[in-house]
Amino acid sequence: SRGRAQLAPKAVKYMKRHKGKLPIPIGGSTKGTVLAYGDYGIRIRGNGMRFSAKQLTTAQEVLKRKLKSIKHAKIYLRLFPDVPVCVKGNETRMGKGKGGFEFWATRVGPARVIFEIGTPTGTPPIREELARDALRQASDKLPCTCEFITRATPPRLGNLDILPPPP
Repeated sequence: SRGRAQLAPKAVKYMKRHKGKLPIPIGGSTKGTVLAYGDYGIRIRGNGMRFSAKQLTTAQEVLKRKLKSIKHAKIYLRLFPDVPVCVKGNETRMGKGKGGFEFWATRVGPARVIFEIGTPTGTPPIREELARDALRQASDKLPCTCEFITRATPPRLGNLDILPPPP
């Protein structure tokens, strides 16, 4: 079911889906590891994992609360929970089908950008120390370690930074 303030897809074809694997970029793709919209952001460190819609919503509310005083500040969520997670009750006997729907989740690969914050062009930018504090508090609500990134941060392939060649 989809609550009013909850992140969830409007409609899905099949409500019960396979667990799936984490998207690990084995072909050398660095897509989603650098900022696209904002000036500052947080990126997952280490291996990928699964985030629930509740975790992402909680972190987003923290960012909204911290950036409320800044005019024209925008928060960009680079993930969307579209995987339904079904859970079977504890101490249930084998068989009798898959469990019922429990929550929405998203699979996040290593080094993916989770949140970005910024202001539109022509408006005063967000101060870096304020952005660091807001994103640190938001990353505390997530079940992984995150790193603060800026526009100058190089892309990342797994746990390896891809630096431009020296001139």
